[in-house]
Amino acid sequence: MKDVHPHEATLGNPGRGTVLAAWERFVQGEDHVRGVRPEVAISWHRCRERYRVDPHLTAAPAAVERSDHTVEHDVVFTELGGMAASLAPEVNNLSGIVTVADATGRVLAAWGDQTTLAKAHESNLAPWSCWSEGAVGTNGMGTALEVRGPVLIRGAEHWCQAFHSWVCAGIAVRDVVTGEPIAVLNISNWRTHLPEATGGWLTQAVTRTQSMLRRRARDTGTELAAAFSKAREASGAALAAVDTVGKVVIADDQASVHMSVPAHTPAVDPAVRWNSALPDLIGVARYASKHAALDPDWVGSTQIFTHLTDEPTPISVRPVFLAGRLAGHLISFGSSDGAQLPPMEGRKGSPGQPRRLIALRDDRMVLLRLREVHFAESDGNDVWLSTDQGRLRAASQGLDKLDGELADAGFLRVHRRYVVNLRRVREIERAYKGEMYLVMEGTTNDMVPVSRRNVPVVRRALGI
Repeated sequence: MKDVHPHEATLGNPGRGTVLAAWERFVQGEDHVRGVRPEVAISWHRCRERYRVDPHLTAAPAAVERSDHTVEHDVVFTELGGMAASLAPEVNNLSGIVTVADATGRVLAAWGDQTTLAKAHESNLAPWSCWSEGAVGTNGMGTALEVRGPVLIRGAEHWCQAFHSWVCAGIAVRDVVTGEPIAVLNISNWRTHLPEATGGWLTQAVTRTQSMLRRRARDTGTELAAAFSKAREASGAALAAVDTVGKVVIADDQASVHMSVPAHTPAVDPAVRWNSALPDLIGVARYASKHAALDPDWVGSTQIFTHLTDEPTPISVRPVFLAGRLAGHLISFGSSDGAQLPPMEGRKGSPGQPRRLIALRDDRMVLLRLREVHFAESDGNDVWLSTDQGRLRAASQGLDKLDGELADAGFLRVHRRYVVNLRRVREIERAYKGEMYLVMEGTTNDMVPVSRRNVPVVRRALGI
């Protein structure tokens, strides 16, 4: 198996002094520091500007009590705990420790070498302590909760000076529907390198756990589609079923026109669910999910704008529970049943503070206005942006995350590998057997393929 970063696996690598010097300058207020990996530099910015973590903190704080874990989360904790415990003998032989933490960074359990566990206890790297970025800055567990994929944080890359003698590798397990972290698995060594198998083992462990979550989500999607069919028999209103974040599982003929999705085409797998062309619906679904979790009998209504009329369309939202667990919502168009939802909060950002995307160029971060972005293309966990400033790597990992962030800003997922800015589409090219390509604005005339299942959605979104 490959390490997370094979060429940077030890604390004593040639760049250690460079990173420490960069850390010292950054802590003192410099913004542009060289010799630091982009993902670490971005984490440092979060620590200094957003979380304002004291870099001279010597120990992690106690975790805040929480009791809102779902049964699904408990299953994930148990699964990861079993994997961590099975690895404990190997980690023990390497003078390391393995930890499992929840989505808040609260350490739930730790295994491994007793001497290293004792050293870790001095910094509260132990159960009942919080290791989120907001609590202790850049570290294996906390940073893994912020980004997708395995994370290696070694030596002076840690935000807090007291942790510079540690090398840590972490990876988060994420909800396959919402993309939010559920738990994080981490391996830490004190002043020694991590074994080569670390990155591969972490990825394998999370892949196994995510597969379990994906199977459950598919089953939930199937049951949500069944609830849609039952409700449709009893109602003549335009009807759709969406998951907890507003992605469409199935819609009837009338609702499909409102939402610009195929009619009667179930998308039970969370990886292929439809993004509607209704930005407001995403906010409605997220609000309904939070409210229904507190009051299972809640039913709500509001008005949203569609492309069919200049006037808002009334909708009602009815949560669907399966075995006591929120599966999604039934959306009825033209209906006003239930309590009125409060006005949706404004889009992210404000007129004075436009939304930005963060991209990376060498050791610098580039702040992009959304209108500068033509399209995003996935390459594994990396996302590349085609922009007015050239091709840049996005700071966010995973196209699904970026898709969710931009779904209310005129961007559309047209292919499993592409999200496009609809405002930057210049031409449409039809090819053999009905294939479609979008020709984007710019000097390079980039062509973005549209998957066949998304052709009707793209046509509606572009009004053609």
